[in-house]
Amino acid sequence: MLDLFGDEDTLALAERHRPLPGRFGAGRRDRAGVLAGLDDLSEQAGGALGVVLGSGFEGAPDLIAEIAARHRLLGAGAETVAALKDPFRFAALCERLAVPHPAVSAGPVTQRGAWLVKRAGGCGGAHIRASAAGAVPPGHYLQARMPGRAFALNFLSDGRRIEPLALTEQWQSPSPLRPFRYAGALARGRDEAGPVPASLVAEIAEAAHRLARATGLTGLASADCLVDGERWWLLEINPRPGATLDVLDRRPTPLLIHHIEAALGRMPSIEAAPADATGAEICYAAQTRAAMPPLDWPDHVRDRPRAGSLVARDAPLCTVTASGPDAAAVKEELRARAEQVRALLEETENNHEFQHDRAEPQCPGRAVGREPRR
Repeated sequence: MLDLFGDEDTLALAERHRPLPGRFGAGRRDRAGVLAGLDDLSEQAGGALGVVLGSGFEGAPDLIAEIAARHRLLGAGAETVAALKDPFRFAALCERLAVPHPAVSAGPVTQRGAWLVKRAGGCGGAHIRASAAGAVPPGHYLQARMPGRAFALNFLSDGRRIEPLALTEQWQSPSPLRPFRYAGALARGRDEAGPVPASLVAEIAEAAHRLARATGLTGLASADCLVDGERWWLLEINPRPGATLDVLDRRPTPLLIHHIEAALGRMPSIEAAPADATGAEICYAAQTRAAMPPLDWPDHVRDRPRAGSLVARDAPLCTVTASGPDAAAVKEELRARAEQVRALLEETENNHEFQHDRAEPQCPGRAVGREPRR
């Protein structure tokens, strides 16, 4: 495993881990660090089946091409990512394939509030701002602001056809500086009425299919949409496994296995969707903690920061998960579990008087802090 964080649960599961310097969401990756880390992990393993890329590479197709030249890439290649994540190429592709998509512009604009400023290749919503009149910052673009609720069609693609997995509902956790910050997602149970008409879900799936075939997309991906009554718009395709893994990975066969099979061009047989609804929500830090206290984390908490690690204010603290008979019960349980995490943190700090002016030294080969990650 090669990542920026080295969370407690990641280290418990990974056979080997190499940290990367930098901050998630910065728009750039440490090229030398990524290549050296992957080479080292592959050598220690005596060779590897391939490399699965997570988020953070959308704006670096050149780096993806370099990775693919050294290791088998299990998922979208450089040209696919470039076609899907370059905002102007993607908008032109959507127009050619008759996929509804908000207008994009390089700016400047005069209609204040009618456009959103987004970073090309950005992810997680933290990079999105309402536009003001004037020039667009380098590396950013404008997308027309559309009405509706946020959803994502999660699917597998083998480059020729797709297999939809779930339509997840998404919501935001706004902060003063990040009004569109991603918060969480929920997949309804197998027999629960869906929030979007089946005809619209079929339209979204067909659009995702056309785009996957046109770009050669393989592996696990998601199509982010806005739905407003009988209208919908495709915002983007995320050509990789994403934050909804905690929500989707509930079938007998691990979703990563299905991703690898589809990435190799073999569409797997997908088991029936689970009966219960499931959701995941990010807990953001209300204040900077120079050193996290040691916590007895509940089993339903993911992305657990290690004791002694830095967590910046407004950065993700952890992720809580919940399942239940329907969407309403899951949302209620997610809120309750998020409050439990905050109470646990406060109680631990009070009981142990865990006070540090700076982060404790970390073990060699482990990351020292965490910043916004999705």
